[in-house]
Amino acid sequence: MEAFLASLAMVTVAEMGDKTQLLSFVLAARFRGRPWAIISGIFAATIANHFVAAWVGDWVAAHVAPDVMRWVLGLGFLAFAGWALIPDKLDERDTRQTGLAGAFATALVAFFLAEMGDKTQLATVALGAKYASLAAVVVGTTLGMMVANVPAVLLGERLARHVPLAKMRFVAAALFALFGLLILLKVNLGLGLA
Repeated sequence: MEAFLASLAMVTVAEMGDKTQLLSFVLAARFRGRPWAIISGIFAATIANHFVAAWVGDWVAAHVAPDVMRWVLGLGFLAFAGWALIPDKLDERDTRQTGLAGAFATALVAFFLAEMGDKTQLATVALGAKYASLAAVVVGTTLGMMVANVPAVLLGERLARHVPLAKMRFVAAALFALFGLLILLKVNLGLGLA
């Protein structure tokens, strides 16, 4: 349960204002009246992407000494904190026409590609390395993506006027920094973060 909750919280907050959330707005505008096809594409892309990322993290954790892993994870989360402070913008390549028909296929391909190397994907690698439950990490990070992106698809630009996305970057940075420091300091609060 702990791996699920940590993964859910971290990705939900980190995704606010992220380029994939911006992509959700763009897809909603492009495919008006087809939100469930977009949401289904986002879900499928996220499951695939985050399963691979969590599996890579799990594999690394099994093959790297615990002390080395602690430093890699702690410093990695601190790096994610710095990265979260940098505003994302949507690249042209993230919105190009894929040649595949329909909102589902476009959302699937665009989201899978946009998530490659993104901070939420790399955080999923780190969470997969941190927690033994691969399924809990994948379900938590996927649900976190959906919590952040479904409202973006359903409410579009109206949501952007009411959610202070710029401030969410600071919340995400603080959460990443907290995880990093707890891991580096070997602090155990009963949450399994150390």
